[in-house]
Amino acid sequence: MRQVLHVDCDCFFAAVEMRDHPEYRELPIAIGGSSDRRGVISTCNYPARQYGVRSAMSSAQALALCPQLKLLPGNMAKYKQVSADVMDILKTYGLQFEQVSIDEAYLELPESSNAVLVAEQIRQQVSSQLGITVSVGIAPNKFLAKIASDWHKPNGQFAIRADEVDDFVENLDVRKIPGVGPKSAEKLYDLGISKCGHIKEMPQDWLLKRFGKFGKLLFDRAHGRDSRSVKADRVRKSISIERTFPEDIQTEHEILSALESMWPKFLERLAASGLTLDGIAPFVKVKYADFQVTTLSDHDYRPTQPNYQALLNRAANRQGKPIRLLGIGGRLKQQDHAQLSLFN
Repeated sequence: MRQVLHVDCDCFFAAVEMRDHPEYRELPIAIGGSSDRRGVISTCNYPARQYGVRSAMSSAQALALCPQLKLLPGNMAKYKQVSADVMDILKTYGLQFEQVSIDEAYLELPESSNAVLVAEQIRQQVSSQLGITVSVGIAPNKFLAKIASDWHKPNGQFAIRADEVDDFVENLDVRKIPGVGPKSAEKLYDLGISKCGHIKEMPQDWLLKRFGKFGKLLFDRAHGRDSRSVKADRVRKSISIERTFPEDIQTEHEILSALESMWPKFLERLAASGLTLDGIAPFVKVKYADFQVTTLSDHDYRPTQPNYQALLNRAANRQGKPIRLLGIGGRLKQQDHAQLSLFN
């Protein structure tokens, strides 16, 4: 059974601003154009939403609902960079990766992967490395995964198992179906169709006659079906983890201690991705205190903990400087079934 993840950044632009300006975190803030220039809200944080402020709302209306709203012009260059950082993390998971907007993407995992654990790892990694949060939906297809990612927002995850699909979609509002906008929802409501369960009661021929091709989409989605593939943008090449230290390290004993704490997490990451040590060739990464980086790989080495220790020591001794970050990873020996970029 397919395992599709939809990863959605929580109030993305506003989250980046709150990360960079902690004083904004408890304030209602929004990113948008000036109210005297017919500006529109692109994103707002959750305190602002409590006043009824929403994306696509005019800035003037938002300020009327929340006079204390802090309206920010935004910084698209910064948001694009953070988006790229998020996507770089996501590319290190799953068989396939598909970015669908600046703040959301789909992943498809191997059937053998632990999707719940992968989702937890993604959320923890984005939070610890980038200072923002994401929500993750897990389901057998893209339609349901996208709905699931919104179920426990913000900073949450929700899984719909294959045997839960029928019950889940039964009471799902038809407005959750992509393509059902206000006008089409009104038409469906007028016909007494407000839930997906109501659509399931209708003959497919009647839906096709009444709505044309859109009737087929309604029929499929109401049954929880979606055959769309996750479009693979890149081929998975490697898997890895890294650790940044609060204080620089340098001695072989400190490197060994760091590796011992990283090793179980690396094995967990391999297992969650459906991979084994036998299927990878080891490599390591060392970032020095001055932010210079060196990497080292040896395909003759088996990916064992002692061999990773030897590689780390060799890499660290290249410059003999204090170290702020260590990474361990493996390049896939067979690259016909997975997708990962170099480091998380």
